[in-house]
Amino acid sequence: MKQNFFLILMTIMLGFSSCERLFIKEDPEPENAAIFDHLWQTVDEKYSFFTDKNIDWDSARDVFRPKALNARNSIELFNVLADMLFILEDGHVNISAGIDVSRNWDWFLEYPTNFNFDVIERNYLVPSEDYQISGPIHNTIIDSVGYMYYESFSDNVSTSLMDYIVLKFLINEREGSFQINSLDGPVAGLIIDIRNNGGGSISNAFTIANRFANDRIKVAEWFYKNGSGHEDFTQAEEKFLEFDGDEDYKFNKPIVVLMNRSSYSSANFFASMMSFLPNVTLMGDQTGGGGGLPINNELPNGWRYRFSSTRTIDANGNNIEFGVQPDIAISLDSADFNNGNDRLIEEAIEFIKNQ
Repeated sequence: MKQNFFLILMTIMLGFSSCERLFIKEDPEPENAAIFDHLWQTVDEKYSFFTDKNIDWDSARDVFRPKALNARNSIELFNVLADMLFILEDGHVNISAGIDVSRNWDWFLEYPTNFNFDVIERNYLVPSEDYQISGPIHNTIIDSVGYMYYESFSDNVSTSLMDYIVLKFLINEREGSFQINSLDGPVAGLIIDIRNNGGGSISNAFTIANRFANDRIKVAEWFYKNGSGHEDFTQAEEKFLEFDGDEDYKFNKPIVVLMNRSSYSSANFFASMMSFLPNVTLMGDQTGGGGGLPINNELPNGWRYRFSSTRTIDANGNNIEFGVQPDIAISLDSADFNNGNDRLIEEAIEFIKNQ
């Protein structure tokens, strides 16, 4: 019996060893050069921010190609490629190999969070009788100010949903007045909270921003890579905001957009767009950036990777890859959290009520 047990144990151990050898090959992969060259060349021709970030991509090839050729297994090769992509300093750049996904998180890791949803939920949302979760948007009325929190631009938002939420802040149902008039509604203004929103679909950003626009207004220019040179871009594609609904349903009261370093990609672009509306104030910390639309590609060994392939310049000529500055900079501290207070929400309410 004892002998049979050891035979079974040895068989299992040999099986694990065989699986490990299948995954981690000890000899350099003959295709390492092809994999590295494919990645380096594609990024060299299509990445959009080499000049903006003063990155010497030729030097990166000289440093990392020998390391890639000497990689003895998939893990070592993956780490070499990930290290090379890391120097792009871009949260939109990553490589996915099944075993891992690499990404540069420096756009938010080195900065305070300035956000705690548990504090918001327990002290601002749940206690309110006006609290609703409408699609992906948490919304309520706090001290006569509308509040909506949107966690991810990956969650779809429709124009009809936005109409519903905005009308909630325009119609004074409690007093029995169903007049749709932004001057008579129940709120003094609106807080749009996009803290810790890491982005998603840019179309959702436009859907929300257009709902608060008035006259047609230019907010940005997009440039697409269209050649192998680092400065080969298309002509500017202008981007505008414009409200296309019923004039009586416009929201003309003060709006504060709350943001932090974890507001990235589409959230970064949303903050930039909203800043061009005359009744909007940005509050909190600088956004994390992410001003390029990413594209996806595949390496010869099947690994997937993506990188930024466009450049976004706002209507004032600023490259939003590096983030959007707040009009009013405010940070939270541990005392705020311990007391169940969100200082950004409190300051936004005070700001709106003083307008």
